[in-house]
Amino acid sequence: MPRHIIYIINPISGTRRKSGLQKIIEEKTTQRKIPFHIFPSVESGDYSFLSSIIHEEKVTDVVVAGGDGTLSQVVGSLLNENLNFGVIPCGSGNGLALAAGIPRDPLKALEIIFGNKAKPIDGFFTNGHFSCMLTGIGFDAKVAHEFSKKPSRGLRTYAVLVSKNFFSAKPYHFTIESNELKFSTEAFFISVANSNQFGNNFTIAPKALLSDGLLDVVIVKKTAKPILLYNLIKQVLAGKLQKMETSLNLPVIYFQTKQLSIDNNSLAPLHIDGDPAETPEKVKIKILPKCFRLIHP
Repeated sequence: MPRHIIYIINPISGTRRKSGLQKIIEEKTTQRKIPFHIFPSVESGDYSFLSSIIHEEKVTDVVVAGGDGTLSQVVGSLLNENLNFGVIPCGSGNGLALAAGIPRDPLKALEIIFGNKAKPIDGFFTNGHFSCMLTGIGFDAKVAHEFSKKPSRGLRTYAVLVSKNFFSAKPYHFTIESNELKFSTEAFFISVANSNQFGNNFTIAPKALLSDGLLDVVIVKKTAKPILLYNLIKQVLAGKLQKMETSLNLPVIYFQTKQLSIDNNSLAPLHIDGDPAETPEKVKIKILPKCFRLIHP
């Protein structure tokens, strides 16, 4: 079947200027003699308006030039379409792309889009919102909320916010139910991951795989700040996955599951793939195995 591509370019993701990127996309796709359209990302995150174009023009691929948040919005809007999805990573973190082996260089990313096959990977729903990589509650979500308001993006801005918030971070009270167990804890943050990292090659869930049908849950409990860093390195980054029952007394709880519910008793902030979300009293998260096809090595 002949390919026909829709590109969606997020003009404000990351730090790279997008005018040059659009020119590269146009030149390289034209050289391949592949019909294409280019659209800017939309603030609402709803891309269902593309469905009529997809059907009328027999579009085969939708490629996102942006970050994890834009990719999740696009895929979530078009889950019911018969499409392959690609990504040219130019967000601030690019966690899913890096986990999938897609380089940041746009020329190399385009070569993967043109030359590699699409393979099914997992996604998940957080209170009905689609996510392809990571949902976070607590410390990292607070940083994400502040980051979204900054006029300049990129790793430097994010690192400054992490440093600023680290020493003032407070624990939140959560009640978690999963794998037929229910427990309460005070924690700085909870990360629920399909990808093995936050982004920028910073690993948060080393055992996470994009298509294993499981969510990796990391709960960083209340502890002294220097000990917190030690425990993250010793337990999580070293990949010490535990059975849920045996990890409950550890400073960092790390387990896998297909679904979980979280009572957000302290109203900790929430992010979905790095984008700020409304603060809920209850969070329900469920895996959606192999729900979309991603072009990657």
